Amino acid sequence: MKGPRLSIVPAAVLSSVFPGCKSRRRGAAVSWRCATAGVAYAVYLLLLALPAIAGEATPGAIMANPERFDGAGVTMHGRMTNLRTTVSRKGNPYYTFDLAAGGQSVRIFSFGSPPCPEGAGVTVDGKFDREKRVSGRTFYNEVTAARVACQ
Repeated sequence: MKGPRLSIVPAAVLSSVFPGCKSRRRGAAVSWRCATAGVAYAVYLLLLALPAIAGEATPGAIMANPERFDGAGVTMHGRMTNLRTTVSRKGNPYYTFDLAAGGQSVRIFSFGSPPCPEGAGVTVDGKFDREKRVSGRTFYNEVTAARVACQ
């Protein structure tokens, strides 16, 4: 039994990537199996591109052009300086530090306890915001970290 035929994926595109997925006539639909292979290949390519999408950045690049990075996911490497740990009014522990690299720094915020001592090399994955309002306070040029890892 043959699977359903899909007409939303151009046969020419799939046949160029998967030679076994050629349709017999021009403009014809390709099989479900070939369309699934095409989608899987597209997801694979997207996963390969994720580091570029996440936005490898430096503190200097962010501070030179914060508008470009506003709301974007960033990955940065540097030294943890000016580490401050505290507990919010609601009882949630959090910490902030400056990520320094190349003579520039960016403020990092994260919930929990710091995984590294001050002065350690770190990698930060997070979201940069030029301006963020939380509980009536305004924070400028700060990365909210999803992950802080020691190097």
